[in-house]
Amino acid sequence: MHSKKLKIYNTLSRKKEFFEPLSPPHVGMYVCGPTVYGDAHLGHARAAVTFDGVYRYLSFLGYKVRYVRNITDVGHLEADADDGEDKIAKKAKLEQLEPMEVAQQYAASYHQDMNLLNTIRPSIEPRATGHIPEQIKLVDKILEEGLAYVVNGSVYFDVLKYNETKKYGRLSGRVVEELMSGSRELDGQSEKRNPLDFALWKKAAPEHLMKWDSPWSVGFPGWHLECTAMSAKYLGHQFDIHGGGMDLMFPHHECEIAQGNACHHADPAKYWMHNNMITINGQKMGKSLGNFITLQQLFTGEHDKLEQAYSPMTVRYFILTAHYRSTLDFSNQALQAAQKGYKKLINGHRIGKLLTYQDDPAISLDDNQIKQVEKSIADAFASMDDDFNTAQAIGHLFNLLKKINSMYTGQLHPAQLGEKVFDELIRTFGSFVTDILGLVEEKSDHQEELLKVILELYGKAKTAREYHKVDEIRKALKSAGLIIKDMKDKVDWAYEE
Repeated sequence: MHSKKLKIYNTLSRKKEFFEPLSPPHVGMYVCGPTVYGDAHLGHARAAVTFDGVYRYLSFLGYKVRYVRNITDVGHLEADADDGEDKIAKKAKLEQLEPMEVAQQYAASYHQDMNLLNTIRPSIEPRATGHIPEQIKLVDKILEEGLAYVVNGSVYFDVLKYNETKKYGRLSGRVVEELMSGSRELDGQSEKRNPLDFALWKKAAPEHLMKWDSPWSVGFPGWHLECTAMSAKYLGHQFDIHGGGMDLMFPHHECEIAQGNACHHADPAKYWMHNNMITINGQKMGKSLGNFITLQQLFTGEHDKLEQAYSPMTVRYFILTAHYRSTLDFSNQALQAAQKGYKKLINGHRIGKLLTYQDDPAISLDDNQIKQVEKSIADAFASMDDDFNTAQAIGHLFNLLKKINSMYTGQLHPAQLGEKVFDELIRTFGSFVTDILGLVEEKSDHQEELLKVILELYGKAKTAREYHKVDEIRKALKSAGLIIKDMKDKVDWAYEE
């Protein structure tokens, strides 16, 4: 079922390209995961849901996808720089914990939030600290190639030397000469030969908490190097898709391309995909700006920007209602609209499962209705084939939803569509809602309130001596694993033992 029509916008070429994997049906996809030093926020959710959608659609098309998403637990310094404090180590000092405790705590909370958003776990989820030997080996190779230099135990990538034969800045569209003129001159304090050079290995200060032995010093790897090491280990020197947030395009992904060419003489990925940012009142949302909303705050409603709590599926649906390359502006109105939209699709999915096809000789096929259904189905797939445009696909799903609702209310008879088109409509709608968009029904957790009402009805039936109703209620609860306990002064329930 592999689609020959699927196109992906490749950041590297600045255009949509037909998706042709390197080794079909296998697809290798690497996505930059979180730096685990704080709770996941809406920005993290957008990247996770975006690439979960890519993974789901490729799998739906029959590709065998190896999805690798890393966890950064060392080397990511403040302001994404080569100097300063490690983000995780800084948090560890503040909370008087071991850095690995911080990484473990926030990796666990990230996974918990991602589970609530119904994102599928990656095939492999490597951690930077688990791949120090691979990173040291890469530094050695880049030094051998003459594209790095050692200063005082630290190793830096030589961007100008690399730029003599390769073009640094191809991904982000930046020009080295302009970058040089725009960067501050070296102030004499820096070890670098020029400001564009980036760290492959940093010698650790004595007070630095996370450090390892290496041929150059006791230190730690550069942030950019980690992804090169882990993607190469699990997907090979070249793989199909590299994904991440737009904020990672420069310098992180640019440096990955440079490292990949230096070590393996090839671009790491064929297609580079970048999801856009989430904004709040037009301003980028992020930890560094202090305007972020954590996912837990969204789920509980505990934030001064929130008018109410929003369920995980509402948040997932909200993210999918914008194309991944466009900005997504946060507002309560947008989330409330998403809540309604999500519930409409889930109701449609529930109703669709209840509908059955019945032939009726008195009812003839309606060509107009059939054409409308077939067009909406084709358009929904065409939207996904057009660079995973979930926003447009959802619009076409609502056209299918109208048909499902019309059949449910009796305005449209299934026989007007014919069995083949009816089956295709129900199957396509269900596949999109659950398999491709990854939406699941969020069942209300009101067991206590419902049981209270049932027990009141039971008590009234007993008082009125309507024993057939008493038996029906007992039987219904027993089938759900619950029993009624008649006591002298009250009626209660318990789990059946």
